[in-house]
Formats: sequence, C-alpha cells, structure tokens
Amino acid sequence: MKLEDNLKDSYNYTIKLFKDAGRLIILIILNIIPIVDFIVLGYFARVIKESPKSDAPPPLEKYGELWISGAKIFVVTLVYMIAPIILISVGIIPLMIGAFIPSTGLGILGLIMVGVGIVLAFLIMIIAIMAVAHMAKTGKLGAAFEFGKILSIIRNVGWSNYILWIIVIFIMGLVLSGISYIPYVGWILALIVSPLFMVFVGRSASIVYELGTAGVPAAPTTTVAGVRYCGYCGNPLGPEDKFCGKCGRPVK
Repeated sequence: MKLEDNLKDSYNYTIKLFKDAGRLIILIILNIIPIVDFIVLGYFARVIKESPKSDAPPPLEKYGELWISGAKIFVVTLVYMIAPIILISVGIIPLMIGAFIPSTGLGILGLIMVGVGIVLAFLIMIIAIMAVAHMAKTGKLGAAFEFGKILSIIRNVGWSNYILWIIVIFIMGLVLSGISYIPYVGWILALIVSPLFMVFVGRSASIVYELGTAGVPAAPTTTVAGVRYCGYCGNPLGPEDKFCGKCGRPVK
C-alpha cells in the first residue's frame, strides 16, 4: 500500500469515531487524567491489534485490559527512551546556568547535550514505533525487544518507505501539537484532537506492520514477457527503474 493510500485509509477509519460521540467523549476525558490515561494508550494498542482487518474503531470496553496494555506501552517507551531522557534532563541544567552566566560555556555544553538527546530520541523512535506495534499485535511485552524480528519487518517495508512514513507522522504530530497554542480554544481543541490522532497513528502503524509481515510473493527478477519484477515484493518495474516504487529496495 502506498503512503497516500495508507493515510487516506487511516483518516477514513478515524473519522468513524464521530459516529459514537459517547466513546469519543470518554476517550477525551480519560486522556486528561494521569495514570488513568493508560486506558487510552491501551485503546491505541487495540486499534493496532484489530487493524487492518477491522474497518472501524473497536468498542471501548474491558477497561482493565486496556489499562494493562497502556501500561505496557508506557514501560516499553520509557525503556527505549531512557538514554535520551537522561541526556536532555542533564543538559537542561547547564543550559539554564549558562543562560545566567554566559562566560562559563555551560550553555553551549547544555545545548549540545539537549540536541544530541533530541536526535537520539528520533533515531530510537524509528525502531520503537514498530516495537510497540509488534507488542500490540502479539500481546507479549517481550515482543517489543525482539530486535531481529522488528528490523526484519522494517526491511520488508523498505527503509526509505518506512522513514518517509515516520517523517510524515512526525510532521503531522508537530502541526497538531501547535493547535494547543491557539488563544482561548487551543487547549480544548488539543484535548479533542489527541485521541483522534492516536487512533489515526495506530491504524496507520498497523497497515505498515502488516505490509512488513506479509509473505513475499515469488517473483522473477529477470524479464518475463518484457516486464521486470521486484525480487523482494513482486512489484512490476519499469525498464529504467533502479529502485522498486513499492518497497523502495534496489533492483537486482
């Protein structure tokens, strides 16, 4: 599935939440309560697990199971992000000191540490997102650390396609987070958009996951009736193609 098809499918899936206003309102309320908001994370996991076979968001039920699933996501994310969190947290201290005492050079040191932490966080999230999807699909906490399987899924999708998807989702997140800065109504809109975006990302991630775990069809790498095919995914290739337009891998 192409990126634009993925995003369109995820959008059409997400707007179906509005057909059940009660469910959406409950998600919004739960999302603003600390600890209890693990239920919303668990709903995100359920969206991943049931997609793309289901064409509508799942019912909001079995809150205990949702909370446990959400707690697992929190733990996995914390483990993956512990190094960037430490770097950024430690870097903020000299950055603040340097702001008041510029001659010490601590501000530059803090800025470097924070910058490295942010870059590291982005790089880790490339793996962590699919790790969470793998855990949600299998229902096993340990699955989030099956690095060989996770990397294999990403390779099957194609690194270029996968990273492009990550970048698009990241940009969408930044744009939507900016909603909260709209005067007077921004925080209200952010509360509404947050669970919607979470469902959107869950659906989209599940589609990417399914693409990465789908069996690779047998396909010739040489010309058959004047047509070449990708040896990885079976996609037809043009005569001048050096990379597959579907999986992004180099043509053999």
